[in-house]
Amino acid sequence: MLEHGLAATDRQWQTTRRQFMSAAGMLGTGMGLHIADAGGNDVGDGDIPRRRLGRTGVQVSALGVGGHHLGDLPTADEAIRLVQEAVDAGITFFDNAWEYYNGKTENLLGRALRGRRDKVVLMTKVCTHGRSGRLALEMLEQSLRRLQTDHLDVWQIHGIVYDNDPELAYAKGGVLEAFDRAKQQGKVRFVGFTGHKDPAFHLKMLELGYPFDTVQMPLNPFDAGFHSFERQVLPEVNRRGMAPLGMKSMGGTAWAVKSGVVSADELLRYALSLPVATTISGMDSLAVLRQNLAIARGFTPMTATAMDDMRARCAPTAADGRYEPYKVSLRYDNPVTRIPHGFPIDPTQREVTDMLKQGNGTWETK
Repeated sequence: MLEHGLAATDRQWQTTRRQFMSAAGMLGTGMGLHIADAGGNDVGDGDIPRRRLGRTGVQVSALGVGGHHLGDLPTADEAIRLVQEAVDAGITFFDNAWEYYNGKTENLLGRALRGRRDKVVLMTKVCTHGRSGRLALEMLEQSLRRLQTDHLDVWQIHGIVYDNDPELAYAKGGVLEAFDRAKQQGKVRFVGFTGHKDPAFHLKMLELGYPFDTVQMPLNPFDAGFHSFERQVLPEVNRRGMAPLGMKSMGGTAWAVKSGVVSADELLRYALSLPVATTISGMDSLAVLRQNLAIARGFTPMTATAMDDMRARCAPTAADGRYEPYKVSLRYDNPVTRIPHGFPIDPTQREVTDMLKQGNGTWETK
């Protein structure tokens, strides 16, 4: 049984962070030297640090590029330029999902990685949302075509955000059987799952026992005080030897930055200082990419005291989820997440508008 008490999770979290910081050479006088630690993490000065992707033996850049925001750039050329500049700057982890902008972002990433595919760890997500493993494999083939590759490095279940999602994932004929088939076929190297709603759903996915390689979750100083993935899920993922992938370092909307509670720089530094394999950041302009690169190059982690101070500063506005709306509002659930559950969609959302224009208002239940 997992320990769910606050005291227990605090102990786990503090121990995991100390072990990570020590292993990565981030404590004491070793800071800032261009060395590889005993665990194989590159903690060099001037480059983007490399960290181990859990037990896979693969290394990834501490900063990753989020796939969804590629669809927010004004033109395809600008999105492609952002990806290529990121690769050339040393970012090696790229996120995406089958459903982002109805396939647009996978297509953009595939075009951008021509000639660079072997330099990156490529991840996308499957979007069955409780439907069959057969549909998952069909989605995989679509993703491979869009991404212009014959295999994925990481394939994750997208959006474990409803109470019954863990049971649906583990059901006979479901997505986990597709994971096994795809790995046997050599089309996928590693597998995992994502979600941003409730730590209990992540813990249930882990309790049911499938040997995931990666687990993606929202991590920022507001999360630490509200339905916290950092305190409840992150220690357990590390204990199991899986690779934690951080996301939503800015809370998904950056409202806290716009409100003057914290700065974007502080939020990214906090997220990068946690014991994660990579922090996936949505970047909707070259300016944002370059700002993030400036923080990630030769990154020096925040001290434990500085991180505690950030949590304390964020705590008064963390408790109602105002700066983490994905935890408290269905509006931030992707439309394709909602449809299989029979939930209504919001026609004002940009992706829903595009989806309806394309005549993709419904999906077959398989």
